This record gives sequence, C-alpha cells and structure tokens, in this order.
Amino acid sequence: MTTYLVTGGAGFIGSNFIHFMFGKYGDDIRIINLDALTYAGNPENLKSVEGRSNYTFIHGDITDRESVSEIFKDNDIDIVVHFAAESHVDRSIKNPEIFVRTNVLGTAVMLNCAKEAWENEDGSFKAGKKFLHVSTDEVYGSLPDDPDAYFYETTPYQPHSPYSASKASSDMLVKAYMDTYGFPANITNCSNNYGPYQFPEKLIPLMIHNALQGKDLPVYGDGLNVRDWLYVEDHAKAIDLVINEGRLFETYNVGGHNEKKNIDIIHIILDTLREELPIDDPRRNNVTENLITYVTDRKGHDRRYAIAPDKIHKDLGWLPDTKFENGIRTTIKWYLEHEDWVENVTSGEYLKYYSSMYDNR
Repeated sequence: MTTYLVTGGAGFIGSNFIHFMFGKYGDDIRIINLDALTYAGNPENLKSVEGRSNYTFIHGDITDRESVSEIFKDNDIDIVVHFAAESHVDRSIKNPEIFVRTNVLGTAVMLNCAKEAWENEDGSFKAGKKFLHVSTDEVYGSLPDDPDAYFYETTPYQPHSPYSASKASSDMLVKAYMDTYGFPANITNCSNNYGPYQFPEKLIPLMIHNALQGKDLPVYGDGLNVRDWLYVEDHAKAIDLVINEGRLFETYNVGGHNEKKNIDIIHIILDTLREELPIDDPRRNNVTENLITYVTDRKGHDRRYAIAPDKIHKDLGWLPDTKFENGIRTTIKWYLEHEDWVENVTSGEYLKYYSSMYDNR
C-alpha cells in the first residue's frame, strides 16, 4: 500500500486532492494529512473521509522539524504531496514574514526530513519515493496583453508580490535539492484554481458569497486583469499523473486554457446565480451589477497570467476535462448547497480581516 503524506490537506486544493485520491484508489492507498489549520485550513472539508482506517489527520506545523521528523520515523512515507503554504497575496503584502516562514522555511523542513528518511548510506535514494512540490504560476510574474504569450517551464522567474517571491524561493529550494542530492522530486506550477471548499477571500467564492448577501463586489483597479482558471479536480488529476508517470526532476506547468478578465468572471457569476436561484428566493433580488464596486488596485498587481500546459500534455497526456462554463456552474451550485460550510468559515477573525482589507477603499 502506497503511503502519502499530504501537507495542507485541509485547505482548498489539498482537500480536493484527498477526495479525488480516495475516490480513485479507495483502500489501496493510505493518506496522512498534516495541516496547521490556519485560517484557510478547515477540517470540515474532509468530514466524509474521517472514518476511514486508511486516513490519518495530524494537526501540526511544517516548520516544526521535530514533529515532521517524527512523522517520517513513525511511517514509511512513499510520496510527499506538498500543498501547505500561505497563499493569499493581500495577506502577504500586510505580513510578508509569515509567508517566508511557512513557504520557505516550511519547505526546507519538509525537504530535509524527507531526505533524511529516504536517503541510503551511499547517498542514493530508496526506490519509489517522490516529493511533489505544488507551486503557482505567479512565480513567473506578469505577461503582456498578447494572446500568443504564455508561461512555459523555461520562463524566467520574476515574482512581484511577497507571496510569489516566497513560492519562487521554495521552488528554488526544491530545484537545489534535486540538483545537489539527486533528490527524487517534481514541481508543478498551476494556474488559478476554483471549485468546492475554496476559502471565500479568493475571487470566485468571495463574489458568490457577497452577491448572495447583497454586499459590494470589490474589484481591484479596472478589473481587466486576466487569469487562467483551472477546475480543482482537473488539477488533482494532473498531480496524480505527475506522481505516477512524471519523470523525476522535471517541472510541469498545469494550466486550464481558460483565460478570463476578472470583471468578466464577476458578470458570469452574477448571471449564473440568477439562473440557479429559485424565482421565490429573496436573495435573487440582491444579485445585480449594481454591487460591483471598484477599489484601489492591489500593490504590484500582475496584469495577466496564462500557462501553456504543452509539456504535461505531450509527456503525460494531460489536458483539463472541465470547461469553465460547466465548472463555474458546478462551483456555484456547491456553494448554494453548502451554506452552513460558508457560514462557518466567514465568521469571527475572517470578518475582521475582510473589513481591514476592503473597507474605506
């Protein structure tokens, strides 16, 4: 039985990955989920797998070397899937040190503990071990408004925010371990994910949540920033494929081929909400374009991201299965059907943070 150590498995992408893996492999795998349960980590995301004998949750911090080392000593870990990271750009602008600590130091701890557990006396590594480092397209910087310009695996890194700089640093650490030690790893750089269980300070769930409540829909700058959108289950499929078939030491870009302007995303959400809400639902009257509110642009706001998934398609046969118009409708339906989940994660400290970020703009 293959044993996976998933870091940040209670977060958005991590929890979707765990659901996907159990759905595909069932009892043939074991998953250990290590998560610090910060603001974006939610154990409710994994309620349906809590009773499985082949699932273990460990509440812990990836920067705690002693605790991480114990996990490797107590378990024969085959695969590390490293999602755990501080990921919200606005938070990184307000408090960069936390991002450096988690994303850079935390990755160094994970690499060192895996290396210690997997390395043979002669410096080689045990067969079947792999460290999959999940990263972002934001490390590449910003693209011009040219439909033929894309991020490739060979694109030089040019991060512009403390978040993307910390992720670029963690990528470089993984690359250094592969080059220096022959450490068995892959890196994936993905475009913007969307889907169930996403914390509602990210664009799509934020707009869904606010529209339903008749609150302002804050749009940075002119709203014409372009992002490439990837349905989260398609991302999970790509990670699984890289784990099993990806060539060691390679980087794979995972893109959705779904480029949309931020303002267009908001209009799509409003249109879809109006279609999905029952005629007699009073919230339907809230869902109007009048909610759109332009706010001061984010510092260092990259204009356009677009990933070319040519390599992962050519080498591994992966392409996204989900068209955006289908994925966004599925996502909106999920949020409408899981209002208790949304209520639980949009209370307390989150509301204080939200107010500090968007009020008085």
